[in-house]
Amino acid sequence: MSLHKMQVMSWVYLAVLTLGAWVFHSAFFAWSVLVGGIISILSFWVSHNDVTRFFGSLTATAPIPEKEKVKKSRVGYIVKFWVRIVIIGIVLLVLIKYKKVNIFGLILGLSTVVFTVTVTAVNVAWRYFFSGRR
Repeated sequence: MSLHKMQVMSWVYLAVLTLGAWVFHSAFFAWSVLVGGIISILSFWVSHNDVTRFFGSLTATAPIPEKEKVKKSRVGYIVKFWVRIVIIGIVLLVLIKYKKVNIFGLILGLSTVVFTVTVTAVNVAWRYFFSGRR
């Protein structure tokens, strides 16, 4: 399964989860789930783009002077990773400190990508073991 399909699945799962939270709990809880899911999915999307660019720079057939460019690309990737983590931390801190979200709804929303990755892994394993290709 491609990462694009996983991102689409994440949005679908978030929509179902948000609707369910709104129906079975409250609009504030649903808002919290939605915010957490958006943060999680956008972080996954940015991470996917960064990893794609980083590996693209590694696989380029380049002469030896280009190794310095690859080294800069690696440092740039690591810096972007930590900047993204700090930004997410600040956003979560502000949301929680000023009580703009329900913490349990936020955690539930933040789990959307984890759920999607888990479902995808189980699906791939299921197809492998029960397709008769072993």
